[in-house]
Amino acid sequence: QIQLVESGGGSVQSGGSLRLSCAASGFPYSTYCMGWFRQAPGKEREGVAFINKYEGTTYADSVKGRFTISRDNAKNTLYLQMNSLKSEDTAMYYCATKPYGYCSGSWAESGYWGQGTQVTVSS
Repeated sequence: QIQLVESGGGSVQSGGSLRLSCAASGFPYSTYCMGWFRQAPGKEREGVAFINKYEGTTYADSVKGRFTISRDNAKNTLYLQMNSLKSEDTAMYYCATKPYGYCSGSWAESGYWGQGTQVTVSS
């Protein structure tokens, strides 16, 4: 079955950097859309960055220019490089996939999720 295991979270000061990783298994990774979501306490889960099977990327406005999503199809691994971190980036970060090459459309109905990794940014 589809498995997504995140790693790389932690605590960092404002302005610092972290790189999240997501090890994927159980599906044809290179042909699926991949994404990162986050959820802060008391807030809804939001999409942060997405990468389709052609490595086209999209980002939430709040992270453009600071975060970079990438995928290594040889290693079945997804990454999120986060630079210039801010306190408002504090959240649980989730790796996700859905069985389509493109990332548009609903995630609620067709998405698969990892368990998450916590990112805490202190000011």
